[in-house]
Amino acid sequence: MALRKLKSESEIALRHFIVLKTVMKNQPIGIFKLSELLNMPKHKVRYSLRVLEHSGLIEPSQYGAVIPEGAEEKIKKMKEDLAKIKKLISDIEELAKEL
Repeated sequence: MALRKLKSESEIALRHFIVLKTVMKNQPIGIFKLSELLNMPKHKVRYSLRVLEHSGLIEPSQYGAVIPEGAEEKIKKMKEDLAKIKKLISDIEELAKEL
């Protein structure tokens, strides 16, 4: 069903947020340490880091991932987008009740 893809993408987005939060708390931090801290496979950590880097939320350094200047604005935008998504999910829930 159409919600399967949404569920899968939501799980991946959650992982990205977990990785981002961990980088913020432990920067600079590398893949191996992140994988260990999060008890997550390295390939999943690597993918999340790549997505976060392409989004401008982290950047690599010789010591590991760090949060660059200007990331706060991008994080604020993500929070705004998340609020909009929550509203859409709420609307879907209300419609589903009527089925």
